[in-house]
Amino acid sequence: MKVAVAGCCHGALDKLYETLELLQRRHNVRPELLLCCGDFQAVRNEADLRCMAVPAKYRHMQSFHRYYSGEKKAPVLTVFIGGNHEASNHLQELPYGGWVAPNIYYLGYAGVVRFRGVRIGGISGIFKSHDYRKGHFECPPYNQQTIRSAYHVRNIEVFKLKQLKHPIDIFMSHDWPRSIYHYGNKKQLLKMKSFFRQEVESNTLGSPAASELLQHLKPTYWFSAHLHVKFAAYMQHEANSKEELPKATKFLALDKCLPHRDFLQIIDVEHDPSAGDSLEYDAEWIAVLKATNSLVNVTPDSWNMPEKDGLHAKWDYSATEEAIKEVLEELNHNLKIPCNFTLTAPCYDPSKPQKHLELIHTINPQTTEFCAQFGLTDINNRIQQAKEEGSTRGKYEEEEEEEMDSTGSAEEPSEYNTDNSGLSSINPDEIMLDDEGGDEDLSTCSVDPSPDHPPDFSASFSDIRIMPDSMAVSSDDAMDFTNEEPEKSGVNKEVEEQSLKKKPLKRIGGNENGNSGGKKIKRRNQAIYAAEDEDKTE
Repeated sequence: MKVAVAGCCHGALDKLYETLELLQRRHNVRPELLLCCGDFQAVRNEADLRCMAVPAKYRHMQSFHRYYSGEKKAPVLTVFIGGNHEASNHLQELPYGGWVAPNIYYLGYAGVVRFRGVRIGGISGIFKSHDYRKGHFECPPYNQQTIRSAYHVRNIEVFKLKQLKHPIDIFMSHDWPRSIYHYGNKKQLLKMKSFFRQEVESNTLGSPAASELLQHLKPTYWFSAHLHVKFAAYMQHEANSKEELPKATKFLALDKCLPHRDFLQIIDVEHDPSAGDSLEYDAEWIAVLKATNSLVNVTPDSWNMPEKDGLHAKWDYSATEEAIKEVLEELNHNLKIPCNFTLTAPCYDPSKPQKHLELIHTINPQTTEFCAQFGLTDINNRIQQAKEEGSTRGKYEEEEEEEMDSTGSAEEPSEYNTDNSGLSSINPDEIMLDDEGGDEDLSTCSVDPSPDHPPDFSASFSDIRIMPDSMAVSSDDAMDFTNEEPEKSGVNKEVEEQSLKKKPLKRIGGNENGNSGGKKIKRRNQAIYAAEDEDKTE
């Protein structure tokens, strides 16, 4: 089965689907499934735009609203995860996943589904240590903190995924698993993205939570985006026992979706020819959701997941075969995900702009139905109940703002001692969240597994790369990083440490008093919106 994989989409659905159509016309290749690794931007209207953590000048409607309204329909089944530039209020309606438009499915905060026998998992958002142990407490209207924390990965989602025992074929994360760069052509990556050097050498680039999942799940494929550079790696896993067969993961990070960019990958995946062509629930995942339902937390309080440390009566929430069997019986062995998409917000109408459309915390009927069917907690309903009962949310926000002013974050010690909150080195791919200063032209690069074994270009145009089943990556392609002499970095880590002590809206390089006499450190994640400026320079 041919599967198309895309990186940061940024709402450019028309471009994405047009590229797939061009692929079919020119090469007679028709993928049956499209996967998108975050920054999908399912923006329905002006209110959704205000829920994206980007400077105002980068808030563009793009084309998703046409698929939401029914004006257009996705020509191929599309499954995506969330990134760090999303209409968070929309995706928050579907914490367990669901349809954001006909034929376009969101995996939720974390999720696993099946298509034609292929098991696909994913986790949405990016890692930030100071929010990692909190519950999903955010809801619209967001403030300057919650509009960002809403898309931060939480430990409960990682804990749920770590309960899985059966093999995963494909897994998606937005940010890269930490350390994955050691298993590919690291030298070429640093040549093309030199500002990654300090984080690569200190092993702080990427998500430690995603790295933990990579080592636990050991999927056949792992796809990521976020850093806007194509990079391939091959990771051989150690067997946990003599009986376990050796496993390896083919990792691929994808570029952003822009014209004249190599942003789309086509792979061949083994599938079950007898399986239907509908998206299906995964019985083990449903059983894990049921088992961990009591752990749902909708407060900003930090807490740890159960561990085998003598402090918890139960720490293993994995699904037994009996529990999986019960799920199958509940569904009468019909795992097909119902096509129950429902409009929950007005759709953008260019002839009738509504710039002041009210932000509403919405309970999505899909989530209500899903929770009722499997006996799960509706997270958004729980949040609303907490608000109605006079929860401490308002008090927390006031306290958090005070603490943010003095310390940079209201955080308790994390199980991870480092954070990937940004590059400590000066990164030309970053712009400040308040958008002070001018934008710099950025070049988007492609890093292949090895300069000696470049993948085969089967397409005659730059937007698509078709890869064989092996993904053209082997253990021979990975660089021997153990023998490399790390180059000295001239950038002081204190730049990042000082910047984290400032308010989260600005990160200025300079002296410890925060004077902006030095060069500005621009936030890498926002540069993805500079496509228009980039194209003008090409």
